[in-house]
Amino acid sequence: MKKARAHFNIPAIAYEGPKSANALAFRHYNPEEIVGGKTMAEHMRFSIAYWHAFRGTGADPFGPGTIVRSWESGKDPVSVAKVRMDAAFEFFQKIRAPFYCFHDRDIAPEGSTLAESNRNLDAIVAHAAALQKATGVKLLWGTANLFSNPRFMCGAATNPDAHVFAYAAAQVKKAMDVTKQLGGENYVFWGGREGYETLLNTNLKREQDHLAAFLHMAVDYARSINFKGQFLIEPKPKEPTKHQYDFDVASGIAFLRTYGLEKYFKFNIETNHATLAGHTFNHEIEVAASQNMLGSIDANAGDLLLGWDTDQFNTDVRELTLAMISILRAGGLGTGGFNFDAKLRRPSIDAEDLFHAHIGGMDAYALAFKIARQILAEGKFEKFVADRYASFDSGFGRDIEMGRANFRSLEKIALGNLGEPKPKSGKQEYLENLLTSYLHG
Repeated sequence: MKKARAHFNIPAIAYEGPKSANALAFRHYNPEEIVGGKTMAEHMRFSIAYWHAFRGTGADPFGPGTIVRSWESGKDPVSVAKVRMDAAFEFFQKIRAPFYCFHDRDIAPEGSTLAESNRNLDAIVAHAAALQKATGVKLLWGTANLFSNPRFMCGAATNPDAHVFAYAAAQVKKAMDVTKQLGGENYVFWGGREGYETLLNTNLKREQDHLAAFLHMAVDYARSINFKGQFLIEPKPKEPTKHQYDFDVASGIAFLRTYGLEKYFKFNIETNHATLAGHTFNHEIEVAASQNMLGSIDANAGDLLLGWDTDQFNTDVRELTLAMISILRAGGLGTGGFNFDAKLRRPSIDAEDLFHAHIGGMDAYALAFKIARQILAEGKFEKFVADRYASFDSGFGRDIEMGRANFRSLEKIALGNLGEPKPKSGKQEYLENLLTSYLHG
C-alpha cells in the first residue's frame, strides 16, 4: 500500500527517563526495557480506544463538539473513514502502542441499511488489515455498537421487540467476523442499554433470559467460525439506563453462572465503572481474579465530584499500584491488556493534547507496575496477610477450610478451655504508611 501522508507534526515518542523535562517523552514507560524476562511492551499490552482517540469531538450533554481534526473533511464517509484510520495508525506507531480497540461503527460509517453498513465495514476492515500488516499494530478486541442508534433506545438483546433482537444478533455476528478477520485477541460485550428505566413497563426476568440466550448464540457462533478469542463482559452500573443488568463484576458472575455461561466469559474491568458502582478499581479486579475471570482493563478514571462516566486518563499512581498488585498476583491479563478508554477534556483541542494524555497514562501505569513488582518481591504485605489468617493453616481452622468441621464440633471447641477470642489489630494505618513508603521512595 502507498505511504499515507503525515497527520501529526510530532516524532515518535522516545523514552528519556524520570529526569526528562520533555513533555513529549516517556519518563517511566520504556517499551524495550526487559523486566522479568519480558519487555515492558509485552507486560503492559497498551491499547488505544478508537472511539475516544479518533471519534471523540469533545461534545458533552450541554454542548456540541469542540475538537476538529484535519482528517475529518470530505464528502464520502467511507473515504473519510480510511483517511481517519491512516491518522490513527500513525498515532498508534508514534505513541508506541502495540494494540487498538474499536466498535464496528467507530471505524466504518453506518449505512441506511444493515447490508450497506456491512459493505462499509468490509471496505474499512480491508484497509485496517493492510495497515496492521504494514505497522505490526494488532487488534486487542472488537465489539459492536448496540447503543447509539435510536433502534437500541430500549436495549439490544434485552429489547422488548424481537426485530431489534434479530438486528443486534446480525450486527454482532458481523462484528465477530471482522474481529476474527483482523486477528482480534478478544471480543467484548458491553451492554450499553441492557437495562431498564422503570419496572412499570419491564419484564425483568424475560429480559435477562433474552440476554443469556443472546450470549449463548454468540458462543455457538464463535465455535462455528473457529474464533479462538476470549469473550469479555464489561460491567457498567448506570448511564445511560437507570439500572443495568451488568452492574458490577459480582452481579456479572452471578448472571453468567445462573445461565451456564461462566466458562466462556471473563471481565473487561473499567476503573470509572467500578467507582460508579460504589467500588474501588482494586475491588473489582480482586472479585474477578478470585474466580479466575479477570480478562482485561479499560484504563481510565472518573471524577469523584461528578456522577457520570467522565472517562479521564488515570494518573493516580497509588490507585494504579494497588490494581497492579492484584493483577500480578492473578498472573496477569492473559490475552487482555490496558486499553485507554479515556478521552481528552472538552477544552483540550490540539492534536498534541492527544499525545500528552496517552503519555501521562502510559507512564503512570508503567510506574505502578514497577512499584507493584517491588512490593510483591519484598513480600511485606503478603507476610502480614498470611500471618493474619494463620489460624486457618492448622488445627480446627484448617478443618473449617477443608470442610471437616461442623457446628457441633465448633461448639465443643468454643465451650472448651480456649477462653474468649483475643482481638488483634488490623494495622491499617501501618500498612497505608508502608504503601506510601513504596510510592515515594
